[in-house]
This record gives sequence, C-alpha cells and structure tokens, in this order.
Amino acid sequence: MRPSIKILEEDMKEKVVLEAMEILEEIGFFVENTEAVEILRNAGINVDSETQRALIPADLVKKSLKTAPQSISLYNRDGDFVTVLGGDNICFDPGSAALNVLDQETNEIRTAVTKDFVDFTKVVDQLEHIQAQSTAITCSDVPEKISDRYRLLIALIFSKKPIVTGTFVKESFEVMKDMLVAVRGSEEELRRKPLAIFDACPSPPLKWSDLTCQSIIDCAKYGIPSEFVSMPMTGATAPVTILGSIVQHAAETLAGLVITQIVSPGAPVIWGGSPAAFDMRKGTMYLASVDTILMDLGYVEIGKYLNLPTHAYLGMSDAKILDTQAGFETGMGSLLAGIKGVNMISGAGMMNFESTQSIQKVVIDNEIAGMTYKFVKGITQRDEPIAKNLLKEFDKKTHLLSHDHTMKWFREELYLPSTVVDRSTNEEWITKGRKSIGERANETVTKLLSKYPGVSLDNDIIEDLTRIMKYENVDFKTKLDL
Repeated sequence: MRPSIKILEEDMKEKVVLEAMEILEEIGFFVENTEAVEILRNAGINVDSETQRALIPADLVKKSLKTAPQSISLYNRDGDFVTVLGGDNICFDPGSAALNVLDQETNEIRTAVTKDFVDFTKVVDQLEHIQAQSTAITCSDVPEKISDRYRLLIALIFSKKPIVTGTFVKESFEVMKDMLVAVRGSEEELRRKPLAIFDACPSPPLKWSDLTCQSIIDCAKYGIPSEFVSMPMTGATAPVTILGSIVQHAAETLAGLVITQIVSPGAPVIWGGSPAAFDMRKGTMYLASVDTILMDLGYVEIGKYLNLPTHAYLGMSDAKILDTQAGFETGMGSLLAGIKGVNMISGAGMMNFESTQSIQKVVIDNEIAGMTYKFVKGITQRDEPIAKNLLKEFDKKTHLLSHDHTMKWFREELYLPSTVVDRSTNEEWITKGRKSIGERANETVTKLLSKYPGVSLDNDIIEDLTRIMKYENVDFKTKLDL
C-alpha cells in the first residue's frame, strides 16, 4: 500500500477551481506580451488596450483543461526513457538558477562561476536518485544576456539526464531550442521525446510578463513542456491566508494554461509553483517553512484534481550552511512531496531562499530522495503466511542473518544508504575522524568528480552546440575545457 496524505476536502478543491475561474472571468489577468494579446483576441477574449487586462470565460478554461495532457514522458540525451510525469510518480531535480554557491572548501557563500556549474553537473549526473538535471547555477563569468543559454550548454554537454531550464531573455529561446534539436536530431524527435522542460514564472498578483508569455507560447509551438511556476507570497503579493494564496496560484496557472492550449491544443504543461510565506518580522520570504509546504501540497492537490502533471519546490532549505535546519527542512519537504505524489520535486542542493546551490548538499539530498522513494513504495507482502513459517525455525536457530529468506529480500526491504549517511558505531565514527555529514559529503563529491567518465557527447554535436551558442569572441570550447 502506498502511503498518502490529504490536504483539502473534495468540495474545497472544487471551490478553489471555481473561484479561480471566476477571478479570470470577472477580474482577469494582466498580459504584457503583444503576441499573447493577439492570440487571446483571436480566440475571442477581451483584452483591454490600456490596462492590458484579459478576461477569460470559464468555458474556455474548461476547454483548455480538456486538451492539456495528463502526463509527460521525459527522455535523456541518448533518447532513452527516464520517467513519466503524471499520476503519483515522483522525480527529483536540483533547484534552479542559483546566483551563488556554498564554497566546497571554505563553506562560505560566494558568487558562482563556470567551474562551479560544470562540477555540479558532473556530480548530479552520477547521483542515483536525482533523475533530472536543472540549469541549477547561473554563472557570473559570462555576459548576463547569454547566461540562460550558457547554463543549458553546460548541462547538455556534461550530463545525459533530462533538464529543467528556462529563459532570462526572449531572444534566448530560439538558441536554446536549436541546441536541443542539435542533440535530439530534429524538431520532430524533440517533440516526440522531450529532453527539457522550460520553467515560466507568472508575476504575482495575476500577471504574465512579456518574457514568460513568450516562453510558454514558444514552447507550445514546438511541443516543449512548460512548467508553470506561480509564486504567490502570503500577505505581500497574495492573500495572507494559505487557501487564498492557493486560489491566486490556480488563477495565475490557469491563465498560462489557456494561452498554451490556444496556441497548440495538447501542448504539454506542468502545474507547478514556488510560493513563499512572508516573514512579517524579518521582511524575508521563506520557502521551506511548514506554511509554504502546506501551500505547495495544497496547490498540488488542485493540479491532481485537474488531472495535470505536478511540480513543487519542496526539496530545499532556507539555511545558510549545512546545519540541522538544512537537513530537517529538506527532509520534511521531500518526504511530504513524495507521499503527496508530486511528479517533479525541485530544490535538491538549494539553500538560502532559493539563491544558493551547494554541491555537498545535493549529494546529501540524493540520500533524502532515495529514502523518499523507499518510503512511498510502502509495505509489500512477500510471503503467505506472512511470517509464521519462518518463525517456526527459531527453535533451531537463534538468528536469521544467513537464512535464504534474508538473503533474498534484505536489499528490497531495507534502504541501504551510501557512506554519506553515518550508520557506524560511535567507536568507528571516532576512529574515522569524527566527520560530520558535510565532511562526508565533501569526500563523496571529490570521489564522484574523479570518477566522472568524461564527456560522451559526439564531437560533431559539441561543435554544433558551440556554433549555435556563438557570441562575440567567446571561445566556449576553451572556456569549458573541451
């Protein structure tokens, strides 16, 4: 039996969706993109020329929900199936777009550079329980206007895993799409076997910006999955009530969904988000608190109620170092996300209010992900009767350590972590140097970097990627030590 958790009653889910539709029909949402305005008007939607406010009838929302796919399959760089986003399947990926990193040697937060993301990508590529990459780190040592596409270049070259990415400027989409096509072989193959997901974040309250509109329009045209990441902040850019923020999240996300389905009925979309509770004392938004977790699980239930693939930022911490807070926030969020069946659980490695990535933490979070996978499998009956026949043998034996039954099932029944997790005796722990989990994770990072098998992408494709990326006089092959 799979464990489960319920946040909202069925009638409350219906109420949230109906109120979100009423908001879109009576209040509307702001749309800043001229192509999106034209698309909406051609579909018969009233868009005010002065206020840029669009009013969407509920019937069109319902029609769009019928054409949006209930699941999305993801494939790796080689075209092999990785996972399906839908139902209660779960998949972990690192948190995206960190401007800073927790330095592996000094444990101080600093600005990120290319080597940080290359090393991070190499490590994540070898982590068993992190099934997808993300463009996790924004490198400060390249021009800002190409930093979005540069992240994708690194992820495509140094990893085989599917990628969660996104644009910072409108002009980057065409370049990034062409890079994905270069790897997949054709636009048709990219549509058939998605390799990347593009995040698109509406601006609360109730606004889709020029950039995010363009992203979801372009993705819909090429069959690239869009992951809607609505970010209501309680009491600041959204109602202070958790349920009120969930309603706003639903309205913003439904608006994006309608645009994609007008552009291309059946365009793949993901009901995602990254809401935050606002700390009235500190003036900060916290993303790993119990309040935020409730919002995440609540809006995910709405997505499941609508039969859409789901996403949430639930595998991260607001801590600044690898301390107890980093562990309990990440562990609590990841496990609850797994039990809820969030399809894409984002945030591994991420700290400090979604601004910092840690290569050590992503290794630790891989273990949390592994434990989550184990937990959501639940308990399985292996024998009939369950234990009676085995226990009869205790009159002959004092233990079952070497019993055939133990040998057959212990790897299936028991989660066996890596050495990142301490399960030694106190004496052994002292003998090995009294190492913290951060120190053990650091050792694992060093081992994984030394074990990285090297770039396996065909040289001709690398040439294509660097040609597509061409920008002024930047030599990307030299910069990436290729």
